[in-house]
Amino acid sequence: MKILLLDKNHPLITEQLLAKNFILEEDFTSSYNEVCNKIGNYDGIIIRSRIPLDKNFLEKGKNLKFIARVGAGMENIDTSVAERLGIQLINSPEGNRDSVAEHVVGMLLILMNRLFIASQEVKNGIWLREENRGDELLGKTVGLIGYGNMGKATAKRLSGFGCDVIFHDILPDLSDEFATQVSIEELKEKADILSLHVPLTEESYYLIDGPFISDMKKDFYFVNTARGKNIETKALVEAIKFGKVKGACLDVLEYEKSSFENLEVENDDLKFLLESEKVIVTPHIAGWTIQSKEKLAQVIVDKIVARYC
Repeated sequence: MKILLLDKNHPLITEQLLAKNFILEEDFTSSYNEVCNKIGNYDGIIIRSRIPLDKNFLEKGKNLKFIARVGAGMENIDTSVAERLGIQLINSPEGNRDSVAEHVVGMLLILMNRLFIASQEVKNGIWLREENRGDELLGKTVGLIGYGNMGKATAKRLSGFGCDVIFHDILPDLSDEFATQVSIEELKEKADILSLHVPLTEESYYLIDGPFISDMKKDFYFVNTARGKNIETKALVEAIKFGKVKGACLDVLEYEKSSFENLEVENDDLKFLLESEKVIVTPHIAGWTIQSKEKLAQVIVDKIVARYC
């Protein structure tokens, strides 16, 4: 099988697939149109997010048997067209679930205990204790939306902090020793912290909007390590300004490029998020650890080998 690698990933992908007699070609620079013109020559693609694999692209891939995404989200691929054409879709959410879970906990600890703010103040000669009094995770009810790989790993960590973890998911009967499945209404009633762990789909676009936030019974902390467009930024900003959202931990932003490599929009809402001391922002790195880079790649290799060797 001849495979096109469109993004740089851990070298184990190349090493292990070559050892299994796959034919590999790397192309990390060609444009969308340039790749479209040659995609018919390949049996498989391994990508992250560099270019969109839309209907036009997929229909030119006459010989494509699979697309492997080194990561979890598949929104950069027209999955309905791929399925219609019989192209197998492979991803690797198992590879970075631990990284994402630790990032959620880390951001919450920084935000709720004002760690970054207090550190910067001391470094600037400011010594404030009462103003930097923290808020404990212990005893908080954490509401997760989505209970796949990321949600389960996050629940495991937060349960160890003495949190009562509840979740809502479209699939039934997922409760385990770390979290209890509830209706979305119960989650809105009980959650002190709301954390998103869902893919970006038509149904989850702006899943968290003004009415959803208003329906939350308590003032709450918000965490998003899923996708930026899962939440309506303008509604989040308003909720922070009025105190309904006590603070936000954002690893993803609505204004990211589809490649996740940078921001493509600047506006007043983004400016507020970047300047507010009630917001922690990181550059889409929750699943981006040294260990997850290797694990993501290994999961992809294992799945390709299992299906095509």
